Amino acid sequence: MVEACLSGLPTAPGVYRMIDGNGDVLYVGKARNLKKRVSVYASPGRLGPRLHRMVADTASMEFVVTHTEAEALLLEANLIKRLRPRYNILLRDDKSFACILVGADHAFPRVLKHRGAQTRPGDYFGPFASTWAVNRSLTTLQRAFLLRSCSDAVFAARSRPCLLYQIKRCSAPCVGRIEARDYAVLVSQARGFLKGDSRRIQQDLAQRMEAASERLDFEEAARYRDRIRALTAVQSHQDINLALIGDTDVIAVEQSGAAACVQVFFFRAGCNYGNRAYYPDNAAGESPAVILEAFVGQFYEARQPPPRILLSHALPNQALVAAALSLRADRRVFLATPQRGAKHNLIRQALDNARDALARRLGESASQRRLLEGLAQMLDLETAPERIEVYDNSHVAGSEAMGAMIVAGPDGLIKNAYRKFKIRNEAGAAPGDDYAMMREVMSRRFGRALAEDPDGTRGQWPDLILIDGGAGQLASARQVLQDLGIEDVQVAAIAKGPDRNAGRERIFLPDRPPIQPAHRDPVLYFLQRLRDEAHRFAIGSHRARRSAKLARSAIDEIPGIGPRRKKALLHHFGSSRAVERAGLPDLEVVPGISGSIARKIYDWFHPDRQS
Repeated sequence: MVEACLSGLPTAPGVYRMIDGNGDVLYVGKARNLKKRVSVYASPGRLGPRLHRMVADTASMEFVVTHTEAEALLLEANLIKRLRPRYNILLRDDKSFACILVGADHAFPRVLKHRGAQTRPGDYFGPFASTWAVNRSLTTLQRAFLLRSCSDAVFAARSRPCLLYQIKRCSAPCVGRIEARDYAVLVSQARGFLKGDSRRIQQDLAQRMEAASERLDFEEAARYRDRIRALTAVQSHQDINLALIGDTDVIAVEQSGAAACVQVFFFRAGCNYGNRAYYPDNAAGESPAVILEAFVGQFYEARQPPPRILLSHALPNQALVAAALSLRADRRVFLATPQRGAKHNLIRQALDNARDALARRLGESASQRRLLEGLAQMLDLETAPERIEVYDNSHVAGSEAMGAMIVAGPDGLIKNAYRKFKIRNEAGAAPGDDYAMMREVMSRRFGRALAEDPDGTRGQWPDLILIDGGAGQLASARQVLQDLGIEDVQVAAIAKGPDRNAGRERIFLPDRPPIQPAHRDPVLYFLQRLRDEAHRFAIGSHRARRSAKLARSAIDEIPGIGPRRKKALLHHFGSSRAVERAGLPDLEVVPGISGSIARKIYDWFHPDRQS
C-alpha cells in the first residue's frame, strides 16, 4: 500500500498520516522530503517489529505539503495532540497551568489566580506548575503588598473592612483606608516582585521602615517590617533562584524499561515556579532523545515557549525544533544542553526528580497490577481487567439527575476518560427511579460504543463494569447489555452492608450468590476507592448542574434578552422578582430597553394580559 503512494509524492517538506481500515489515524510524521521519508516504509524488512505492525495495519495515507520543515514540525505536533495516534509517543496533558493575574480594569486592581484564555485586561505571570505554587505566591502578595483579592461585586458592596484587613493581608481600598495613588504604588511593587525584582523592593521597604522609625511612627514601621518578612520568607523557599536564568524551562527525561518520565521545571524572572512530571505513552523502544523531542513538540503546541529551554539530552533535530518554537513564539527561542556550571546543576536536579517520580510510578503500577489480579481472582475473571468502568447516579428527589462514569486501569484512574450523563428520562419513568436512570446511562454509553467502535479496536470497551448498587442495579445494567447484544463484558455491583456500613460490602455477580470480601482485604479497599471516586464525580456533576440552575433567573428564559439587557434590568429593579412585577411604563424607562423589548418582557410575565 505504501509503495502505491510513492509515485505521486513531492520532494517537498510536509506531514503524512498513516490510516487503518477503520479510518483511525495510526501515526503522524513529519518529513523534510516526503517522498524520501515515506519510501522508508516501503521496505518493511528494515523496520523494527513495532513499525512493521504499523505498516501492516496501514490501509491508506494522507499528506499535507508545507513551505518549510519547521512548519511541518508544528503541524505534526498539532495533529498528534488532536488525533492521538496509536503509534506516536503521546503526551498525557489534560491540565492547564494556572497563572497570577494583576488586573488592569479597575481603579484598585485585584490579584487573583487565573486559568484559560488571557483575555482580561492586566498583567499575567506564570505559568505555575501547581495550585500550591500559585496559592503560596498569592499569600505572599497579600502579606507583602496588601492587594485586594475580592471580586468587584464584593468590593462595591463593602461598608467596613473584611477579615483580611484585620490580619494584615489587605489595605482595605473598598472602604477608603488607602488612596488610589498609594494603592497604585503597591500594585507597581507587586508587578516588580513577580518580574523578579524582589531584592530592590525589599531594600526600598527597609528604607521606608527606617524612615518611619526615625519619625517615631513605630506602628507604620512594624507594618513595613511584616511586609519585609513576607518577602524574605518566600525568597528562602526558593530552592533555586538564579539571577541570570530569567524565563527558562528545564526539561529532563528518565527512562526505565518501557516507561519514561519527563520532568519540567518552570523558572520565571529567575524564580522557581514549581515543577511537574509527565509520563508519555507509547515510549517503549524509543531513545530518551526521541522521547524528549516528541514531548517538546507537543508540550509547546498550545503554550507559549519561554526564551530559553534547557534539555537533559540533545534532540535529534534540535536546530529544527528551535526554529519551529521560534516560529510559534514569534521570537527567538534557544534550546541548550548544558554540560557544566549552574545550568547543568538544574538539569541534574530535574533528572533526579524524574528518576524519583518514575520509581514511585513503577512501584504504584506494580501495586495496581497486583490489585487487578486479586480482583480477577475474586470475581473469577479469566485475566486481570485492563479497563474498569464504574457507574453511579446522583439526584435529589429525582431533580437535576446526573449519571457518572469513571475509568480505571493498570496505571490508576484515567480521568480524561470520565463521562457524565444528563438524565433525560425519555422513557417517562417516575422521578427518582434509580433503575431507570441506570438503564438510560448504560443504553447511551454502549449504544454509542456500538455505533463508533463496534469491533472494539480503539481500546474504549471495558473488561469489567462495576455498578454502585445492589442486585436491582445489576439487573438493570445486564438487561441493557442483553438488549444490545453485548455478551462479553463482565458486570458486577458493589453495595454497602447492613445499615450501609463501609467494610461489610457485598459484591453482586450474575447468577451467583453475593460475595462478601474479608474486612481487611486489599481488593475490598480498592473497590471502595473506585466506588467512592464514582460517587464523588456523580455528586460533583449533580451539584454543578444544580448550581447552574440556581444561578439562572426568570429573565434568562425570555427570548432576545441577553446579558447586557439582563444586567440593565437587574441594576434598575434590583431583582428578577421585581422585574416580573414591573408594569410596562416602568420597563420602558430602563436604559437600553426599547419599547418593543419592554412589551416583550411584560407579555412574557403577563401572558393573560396580552392585547
